[in-house]
Amino acid sequence: MAMRDVDTDQIVPARFLKVIDKEGLGEHLFEDWRILPDGSPNSEFVLNRPEVQGAQILLAGSNFGCGSSREHAPWALMDWGVRAVISTSFADIFRNNAIKNGLLPVTVEAETHGELFGMVDRDPHAEVTIDLVSQTLSFGNEHAVGFPMDPFARLSLLEGVDQLGYLLSMEEKISAYEANHDGS
Repeated sequence: MAMRDVDTDQIVPARFLKVIDKEGLGEHLFEDWRILPDGSPNSEFVLNRPEVQGAQILLAGSNFGCGSSREHAPWALMDWGVRAVISTSFADIFRNNAIKNGLLPVTVEAETHGELFGMVDRDPHAEVTIDLVSQTLSFGNEHAVGFPMDPFARLSLLEGVDQLGYLLSMEEKISAYEANHDGS
């Protein structure tokens, strides 16, 4: 069942945010759900199940990443090995932080979302493929759907650059423009 409104404090609890480095945050991903009070793994939590180990796509409920603006949430997901999150909706700040940090948020229609959950319930090893170049998500028997993506966000993810990296890649063009314009 898809959990709605998973906030950034559930993704990585605030007590683990005393770091400025991305490394190691994955061990605290969904810590309060993954780990029981006695320190043992919660066998009921989906990320602790053997059949999902190594999965790079997280199928999430609607309004994923709501709450605070912490970048630690995408950092923890990526450190765990997640490269894309599929949902019907994302909190805007989470979506922006995800993109800026190289994590792909894929928004799908409710019908597709339901099909995906049904498919993985039937077969936890089912394959889902995301093609950012063509903006398609494929699953099941050659079922493919498109997904929206801001053109600049798509470019940033495909080229592995953030906004500053993109501007720096234009340094030669900026210098040429400035040389041809005297500022008046």
